[in-house]
Amino acid sequence: MAKRQHSVSKLLRITPQEAKLLEEKSKDAGMTESEYLRLMISQKPNDYPEVRQLLRDLINEVNRIGVNINQITYNHNAELYSANDKERLIAYMRKLNTAVAKVVDIVGNQ
Repeated sequence: MAKRQHSVSKLLRITPQEAKLLEEKSKDAGMTESEYLRLMISQKPNDYPEVRQLLRDLINEVNRIGVNINQITYNHNAELYSANDKERLIAYMRKLNTAVAKVVDIVGNQ
């Protein structure tokens, strides 16, 4: 996070269950409770560690599928394209659509 001077203190009253949940979530995120609360207030989805990991995984998956699609396209341009290649291309596109839909669903529910 950018260097900021935190000069205002706020008293926050929460239930013991909420305190335990805050402690767990901040620990899971690798942050202090104060940092975690500031993150929640800022509402910057790119700051969420879970979202960043999902986006990295999605980018890697898209890159792998893209390599396969490029190979199929190369074979098509070299007139080596077969019906099997078409089926593989359709399968890769389905896999890509599923991966994107999964990330959109998870990010949309946060």
